[in-house]
Amino acid sequence: MAESETLESITEHERILQEIESTDTACVGPTLRSVYDDQPNAHKRFMEKLDARIRNHDREIEKMCNFHHQGFVDAITELLKVRADAKKLMGQVTDTNRRLQDAGKEVTAQTEEVIRCRVQQRNMATTVEKLQLCIPVLEMYSKLKEQLDSKRYYAALKTMEQLENTYIPRVSQYRFCQIMAETLPKLREEIKEISMSDLKDFLESIRKHSDKIGETAMKQAQQHRTFNSAVQKQASGAYGKPVYSLNGRAPAQHNGLSPAEGPRRRRTQTRRY
Repeated sequence: MAESETLESITEHERILQEIESTDTACVGPTLRSVYDDQPNAHKRFMEKLDARIRNHDREIEKMCNFHHQGFVDAITELLKVRADAKKLMGQVTDTNRRLQDAGKEVTAQTEEVIRCRVQQRNMATTVEKLQLCIPVLEMYSKLKEQLDSKRYYAALKTMEQLENTYIPRVSQYRFCQIMAETLPKLREEIKEISMSDLKDFLESIRKHSDKIGETAMKQAQQHRTFNSAVQKQASGAYGKPVYSLNGRAPAQHNGLSPAEGPRRRRTQTRRY
């Protein structure tokens, strides 16, 4: 009877040990509680069994360690060598990274310089293109100023019309063209005022000198009539009188005309009158 109980307790202890070995740590409590729920001295026998199992595992661990000791030592030695090589490789990698960073900084600086030059080149090309559009406008405006300074108002009005209709609309997005477009009406008003003032001065001058102008015109007309009358009388007197000569020949020249030219001149004047 006692032997059967002992076998049962041993079997139960083996089962409990297997559960402890295979069960998660959080579930060990209920298993251990079942040891104390059995016979009064069962826990002592369980502790003896547990100690025996621990010693058995220790022997297996020691045996395994002895079996793999040389391999462990070789692995540690190899790891130390790998550690040294890793440090050396790390130094090389660090140096390579440093040199790469330095080269990258130079390349980055050169790239930024190239980008900056490209931007400047594009801006210069755009500026030249825009200036080619703006220069004719400025030249025409300068021409307008010269015409105004030289009081060539009609030509200035023509230039102003060209600016408003042709040149300024091409570059109307720029501020100076907007200012120029706002200035042109003012210049036109100034031309109008100056022209009206000059016209008034001219009319006033004519009014002041009208008597003298009329007198001069009448004198010139009278002189012209007198001159024409004298020419007609001279021509009539020269061709109406006969010309005599002592030797019976006509003179070689009379009033600047040769004998051959006389009839032709008379015929011409006859046709003229």
